[in-house]
Amino acid sequence: MTVGGRHVMPHAGAAAAGLLLDAALGEPPPGVHPVSAFGRAMRRLEHAHYGPSRARGTVFAAAGLGLGLGAGWLAASTPLCTAMSVGARALWALAGDVGEALSTGDLDRARALLPGLVGRDPDVLDVKEMARAAVESVAENTVDAIVAPALWAALLGAPGACLQRAADTLDSMVGYRSARYEQFGWASARADDVVEWLPARLCAGLVALVRPRSAADVVRCVRFQAPAHPSPNAGVAEAAFAAALGVRLGGTNRYGGRLELRATLGTGRPPEPADVAGAVRLSRHVWAALVGGLVVVAASQRRRVRQ
Repeated sequence: MTVGGRHVMPHAGAAAAGLLLDAALGEPPPGVHPVSAFGRAMRRLEHAHYGPSRARGTVFAAAGLGLGLGAGWLAASTPLCTAMSVGARALWALAGDVGEALSTGDLDRARALLPGLVGRDPDVLDVKEMARAAVESVAENTVDAIVAPALWAALLGAPGACLQRAADTLDSMVGYRSARYEQFGWASARADDVVEWLPARLCAGLVALVRPRSAADVVRCVRFQAPAHPSPNAGVAEAAFAAALGVRLGGTNRYGGRLELRATLGTGRPPEPADVAGAVRLSRHVWAALVGGLVVVAASQRRRVRQ
């Protein structure tokens, strides 16, 4: 893929290799994972620098994004940085375990596993609400943990992969609508919105591609329902998954003592335990389409170089 004679995705092949590496080996243990080390460093900076203001939060976000870019530049390996930034295998395994626990009626195990996927209080959720939470998380994380890091790696190489992962981590740390982070986390949340904007729409396109019979419904839901979601990106992914799976997402979410009423996404029935496996399967197919697309782009660029 070229624009004005220049390759738009000069690292497409390396990004595909990183996706395959993650799928084959998974993530390192938390104790030695670079993302865990990044999180610990930023938590120390938060403790030292915190103040309930957007100015302090902007400095915090800039420091984190700069650290991510610098780490990618120093690592200088796009496949490795992509693999460290992607979390496909871990996402599929955890969501699959939640779906299996729900399907077998082991609600205690499902409630114990669910916090690894979502920030909601699992103790107040019934079977269908836990299934909805899991499906929504798989949709959102297909963007955050698969499409986004691979796309930014393809565009910018190792620094792009690490930048995306830094933005996503900062948002998960301080991007909450809470008294503590309402102002301090504003810049981190907005940075993540910017970084995830294009990947979320690419993810929706891939969902339509791998579910052609539902493509029209995917486009309709993304166009008309996703804008009602509080996140400009999570809503796109969840609307696409809802349409492709034939389910209805959205509703009341409880985060600690805070309630959020989410708009309806999709026109089908409420999710059931079996739909969690369906969401994982759809995420896998999106992953496969993404790998295939990156390989095609890389091969096309190599042919142009030889010509």
